[in-house]
Amino acid sequence: MTMLEIGPNDGLYYEYTAPSRDGAYTYVFVNPITGDVSLWNAAIVPALQAKGHGTLVYNFRGQANSPFDPQLELNEQVIVSDLQKILVHVRPPRTVLVGLSIGGLYAAKAYLNGADVAGLVLVNTLRKITPRLAWMNDATLVAMKVGGPDLMKDLLFHLLVGERFQEAHRDEFLKPETQYTPLPANTGAYNLLTWMGKTDWDIDWSQLQCPVLVVMGTQDRIFYDPPIVAELFAKLPNARRIDVPEAGHMLPAEMPDAFLAALSDFPG
Repeated sequence: MTMLEIGPNDGLYYEYTAPSRDGAYTYVFVNPITGDVSLWNAAIVPALQAKGHGTLVYNFRGQANSPFDPQLELNEQVIVSDLQKILVHVRPPRTVLVGLSIGGLYAAKAYLNGADVAGLVLVNTLRKITPRLAWMNDATLVAMKVGGPDLMKDLLFHLLVGERFQEAHRDEFLKPETQYTPLPANTGAYNLLTWMGKTDWDIDWSQLQCPVLVVMGTQDRIFYDPPIVAELFAKLPNARRIDVPEAGHMLPAEMPDAFLAALSDFPG
């Protein structure tokens, strides 16, 4: 297990494979708050490596195998700073940052803080925190407090994914034998979720001067707001957009082939 040690009780678990051919990119994947490297490793990473590209996956402090000091607030400043730390540590060539959901925001903020990248891929990222989304953020934390990840998934997962994925995985949810267990307050997931709702989404999207690829799963029934996505996309000076109509929020897991096709000629 490879670890970037940050402090006596803090570190970042990561997996890095360098590009195997000249001219290839290194795709650096930035998780959502409730994710980990398995999201990317299932299908996306092997396919990119087979084409000669490099990959870097890592877990935030507080996610699987990445320890954190219990006194630390796992807020956006920590997460963005850690992303910059691992880029400096690994020094991946021709870096393309790929962020899912809030991971895309962290990637954008790392770029605005000076990270040297060839491009940004924002997957179901573009949003404003409307009263509805603020309610959803609060409800997610309440569900975790009451019944942990199992309750949160049973209540909300069907809103995040497309109908095809729902149908294929329906028997994995709402099982009669499930024993819901509250998420302890001293866990990394609890810490991350607490601070997720306090994240500042009000960035100047027009300052993202590098090539940007916006990928949207339009069956995302929580975060996809067409007028807001269109408004924010219009502010990006060097961007293209790909919509995947049969996918939802978890697009890389739902339709990996469609996601890989979107990446295939980016940044070019």
